[in-house]
Formats: sequence, structure tokens, C-alpha cells
Amino acid sequence: MPRGADERRAWHRALIARWIAENPPGHGNGWEPYPLSLRIVNWIKWALAGNRLEDDWLHSLAVQTRFLRKRMEWHLLGNHLLANAKALVFAGSFFEGAEADAWWGKGLSILDREIDEQILRDGGHFELSPMYHAIVLEDILDIINLAGAFGGRIADHILEGWREVAGRMLSWLKVMSHPDGRIAFFNDAAFGAAGEPAALEDYAYRLGLGRRPPVREGITRLASSGYVRIQKDAMVALLDVAPIGPGYLPGHAHADTLSFELSLSGHRVLVNSGTSLYGRGPERQRQRGTAAHNTVEVDGEDSSEVWGAFRVARRARPFDLSIMESEDTTIVRCAHDGYRRLPGRVAHRRAWCFGDRQLIVRDRLDGRFRQAVARY
Repeated sequence: MPRGADERRAWHRALIARWIAENPPGHGNGWEPYPLSLRIVNWIKWALAGNRLEDDWLHSLAVQTRFLRKRMEWHLLGNHLLANAKALVFAGSFFEGAEADAWWGKGLSILDREIDEQILRDGGHFELSPMYHAIVLEDILDIINLAGAFGGRIADHILEGWREVAGRMLSWLKVMSHPDGRIAFFNDAAFGAAGEPAALEDYAYRLGLGRRPPVREGITRLASSGYVRIQKDAMVALLDVAPIGPGYLPGHAHADTLSFELSLSGHRVLVNSGTSLYGRGPERQRQRGTAAHNTVEVDGEDSSEVWGAFRVARRARPFDLSIMESEDTTIVRCAHDGYRRLPGRVAHRRAWCFGDRQLIVRDRLDGRFRQAVARY
């Protein structure tokens, strides 16, 4: 349990009782599928930690699960559907009876399919956000933990598959973190919304997964995700040569193709803007736009057409990635076609040249344009 949770037990009990009193079934944002999923899991975790759920609380928990089961987020998919399935598995394990067994079976079948779909071969979550990667990693660690609490219900081969996936995800998260131990800001990402990498690694260690080795010096390419890490002495650079995410689920994407972040001697020097809000409006649009990232904006346009709060129309696709390494120099080159939709049919090509205590970034634009701005 979180540190100090025992001292807050009375407050937790008051919160549960108040939520039930103020949120009649089916009314309000609290009955949306995603907050339902989080609450179901949290109440069950609280109970499994040794706290007693009153009879009317148990009734509410069952009603919430029944409501969720009929409103799974098939229209959103991604991390939302995985969270829905996790909640069904938790509730199906916690309760007894035919209905609970149906929840458990449905959740398990969705997890089986979605984990295979959403976790890439290099361990990255397919929405390509380090923040959502950390959220989904904690989800998978939680279901591994649940399997131990209700021993024997999950087949050994399924549990081993989850453990293997969690190991890959831990390694990916370590690669996509700065030397300060915290995540990089690619696509929707912020501090404080997901478990910290070190805390997730500690959680995995307590579940018997073992420690991930430190990221090695030199080049680490996350080929399935599309990120490259260059680590040389006191410098760490994280390069975005990735697509914006799965073609059918771009909601957390930013127009950040060919952006990068840089740390020197453990301190962040160049970063993308990150994410501070989700409400539709000019600030959400600014944070998703190309100008909020360390890359090139052409004719005042975004490299991918981000709009609304979670929409993308025509999107940039990277191509011509190459990595060359010699004794004292590493050069990463890549291009994207996001500006080819403009009248001048512009292609942006970028080269990162890492030498002895220096980084040179060279940008070339093929095509016609009025102005271009590279921001750092």
C-alpha cells in the first residue's frame, strides 16, 4: 500500500461512503467507464490490504462492475480498454458466483488479446507515450500481483507471458527515461500522472521480476517504437524517429516528428513542452503543435494535423532512417513527409551528428516554402 495509508484509513472510509451517497448509479462523470475501472481496482486493492468493505459498499462495487461490463470502451480501445478489462478481472477474482466468473472470463480474454496488440516487440506501448507506457506497465504488474493473491486461477503459461511482457516494458521505460530517472516528454506526457520508473521497477522486483540492467553506452534503437537513444559519457539524447502511434488510435499523439530531448551531466537541457491539460482549446492545441517541440515548423503549420483534443488528420511518416557509427562519431539521419501536404511539397530531413563533446543538428527542407523555424 502507499506510504502512510494506514494513517488515512478513516479518511478512506469517509471517501467511499461519501462517493456512494453523492453518486447514484448511472449519474455523473464517476460512472464513465474509465473512472469506474480505476475505482473498482482501487477499492479491491484497499480491501485486499486488510480493510473491511461494508455490505452496502460491496453492493455498490458489484453494481459498478455490472455497469462497466455493459459499457466497455470499444470505441476508444488502447489503454482505456485494457483498464476496463483489468477491472473486470479484479472484480471477477474478488467476488464469487456465476456473474463474477463471467466478468473474470471476459476481462481475461480482452487482456490476452489487447496485451498482444498493444505491447510492441521492443517493449513499448503502442501509443508511444512514455507516460501511458508507465500507466499500462503498472496495470500489468497489478494483474501479476492479483494472480499471486488468488493463486492457481491464472494458468502458468498466461502468467509467464505477462511477466515476460512486463520485463520488456521495464527495459523500454529505462531507455526512454533521462539520467534523472524520470520519463521523456514525447506525445502526451507529464510528471505525476503515472508511477515513477524507479517505483515501478521496485514493484516489479517485489513480484520477482528482477532488476533491469543500466542502459549501455552508445546506441540503443527501439526499432518497433521508433525511438533512438544515444548515450556518450555525460550526454544522453532521445530522438523521435517514430510514427505518431497506431494508425487507428492517434489521440495522444503530438506533431513532434524528428524532435529530441537532451540531458548533460544528469540535467535536462532540451525538452519538449509536455502536457498539462486535456480540455479542448488553444493551450491543448499549442502543446500538441510542432512549435512546442524541438523540431522544425514550416510555414506556420504543424508536421501532423493535430486538432480537437484527441484528433489527428494527415500525419507525418518518418522515412530514410540511417545510423552510422565510427570510432568517435555517431550520425543519425531521418526524414518525414508531414509537410508534403503543403503546396511546396516539403520533405524535412534532419541529421544529428554526435562527436567529441559536441552535437550538431543539421536540417534540410526539400521543396518550396516561405519560412521555416527550428526551435530548441
